[in-house]
Amino acid sequence: MTRAVVFAYSEVGARCLTVLYEAGIDVPLVCTHEDDPGETRWFASVADIARQHGSEVTVNEPATHPALASRIEALAPDFVFSFYYRRMLPRTVLAAPRLGALNMHGSLLPHFRGRAPVNWAIVHGATETGASLHYMVEKPDAGNLVDQAAVAIGPDDTAVEVAARVADAAVLVLRRSLPALVAGTAPSVPLDLARGSYFGGRRPADGEFQWTWAASRIHNLVRAVAPPFPGAFAKLGDATLRVHRTRQLPTIASGAPRLECDGLALIAVCGDGGRLELVEAWLGAQPLTVATFASHFGNGPVGLS
Repeated sequence: MTRAVVFAYSEVGARCLTVLYEAGIDVPLVCTHEDDPGETRWFASVADIARQHGSEVTVNEPATHPALASRIEALAPDFVFSFYYRRMLPRTVLAAPRLGALNMHGSLLPHFRGRAPVNWAIVHGATETGASLHYMVEKPDAGNLVDQAAVAIGPDDTAVEVAARVADAAVLVLRRSLPALVAGTAPSVPLDLARGSYFGGRRPADGEFQWTWAASRIHNLVRAVAPPFPGAFAKLGDATLRVHRTRQLPTIASGAPRLECDGLALIAVCGDGGRLELVEAWLGAQPLTVATFASHFGNGPVGLS
């Protein structure tokens, strides 16, 4: 029986781990993360799925710890898989499996290598992304490609909506790659790293935007970090306005950035004259609607800086 040690987290981790069980792969050990109390977990628990299938689970044990590397070596796995695991695996772990160590990455490699690939793709206005299965090397997301599948990014899609499609693509890629991996006949295509870029992790503070930005740039950031991610925010006077969803409108405005109310919707005029309807926004603990805008600001408009 083919044996794999798995490092996994998030929705891609949960679903790809399930694919291994369904394919009859022996998974004696699953390494995962403890949920961050500062994050909203919107995905299935890797630890729960692993325990339901009788795998040993270790949580937050550093992959660099010699004891873990020794345990993995003793298990003599055919594969080590990393499915959205949040840390790099050391050389000792990468060298342990007989047939290779592979990672499932949430982009069309070599594009958007590194952390938070779906969020970064939306921030940059990409119209497609996907899932890529590749061999791991010490440099992140740089090893030879086995297979990948693309998914579309619509102009109003949020990160969690795209992430669900990426998880579907990851399942597709892993299912169709497993027979060749087990047989030792899977493709191994070098990546042209010059065609893509590397991106680091994102923090809640990275959700801040300026009203002087172009409307499309603000719109992309809003949907890239919309809940369950930490959300986009900007100043509105002396207060902080959290913006969870916007809709781009035709550009017919001019003048300084401002927030207007036409009686039916709240409309932000941005730095390039582009307009955004604030579909969902919060001023403190209160939703900012047409009615609450009037109670706070009268007939407006309100200058944005």
